[in-house]
Amino acid sequence: MPPKSYDVLCLGVSTVDMLMQVDHLPAEEEVLRADGFSVQGGGPVASAIVAAARLGARTAMIDAIGDDWRGSVIREGYAQEGVSTEFLLPRPGHTCATAVVLVRRGSGKRTIVWSPGTAPELTVDEVPWSAIDQASYLHVNGRHGDACLQACLYARQHGVLVSFDGGAGRYREETRRIVPLSDVCIVAREFASLYSGEEDPELAGAALLDAGPTIAAITDDIRGSWVFSRDGTRFHQRAFPVEVVDTTGCGDCYHGAFVSGLSRSLDLHSTAALASAAAALNACKLGGRQGLPTLPEVEAFLAQHAAD
Repeated sequence: MPPKSYDVLCLGVSTVDMLMQVDHLPAEEEVLRADGFSVQGGGPVASAIVAAARLGARTAMIDAIGDDWRGSVIREGYAQEGVSTEFLLPRPGHTCATAVVLVRRGSGKRTIVWSPGTAPELTVDEVPWSAIDQASYLHVNGRHGDACLQACLYARQHGVLVSFDGGAGRYREETRRIVPLSDVCIVAREFASLYSGEEDPELAGAALLDAGPTIAAITDDIRGSWVFSRDGTRFHQRAFPVEVVDTTGCGDCYHGAFVSGLSRSLDLHSTAALASAAAALNACKLGGRQGLPTLPEVEAFLAQHAAD
């Protein structure tokens, strides 16, 4: 078969994150000084694709974005990271989603205020099918509704592997239906429990595999992740200890690094270690994008922690 143009193609929603570091999270009517202000691109799938690009993957993003200043920030952010913007559909006269994130200094805990913007989601007719043909992996989290579902079905029919992100707080019936269509299913522990009805990660992981994926992983913050494969592989991947500044985007980084590792044909243990290390490094900086590491940085980090 001819080589693919993209290692990872993402379909999801791009946002702009406005982040501020504070000593404590504010109470009602409190005026609070903030430091470390930063404006970055955000969004689960959007940050995952930048993480994959930083690690050397050939990437592109599918989305519909407004033509406001936030749309410019989003488009320029992708371009600077080498993520193809060819499939960003402009929505004239509309705005992009924005999040204001207050990060507590010392713990990395966050309060997020989110505005969805006015840009309509992609329709099925707007999906760039030829781009999916040119991808090794299609990474999604269920946003863009029916367009996402049909893109996953198309990918499965045309030999493109589907990677699914089931984040904490994002379990819905419409996202549930994507699990059986995914080849790689990485979900937060909360999502895994709600999907499977099982609290035990081992049982929840088995239920995810039974639904259809070849590889499943369950992430659980500082408790690390559990990884499962249809070939019988089962293991726990530890979370690496770092001095946490902000946990924004760490899960997204894990997803992007994981699928990047798979696209490079790394074995499952090496892939999970790569993803965990990348997420740890990302937690050392403010925001979901600022700390995304390069491949040499991750490899150096893993070498440093090899004897731990």
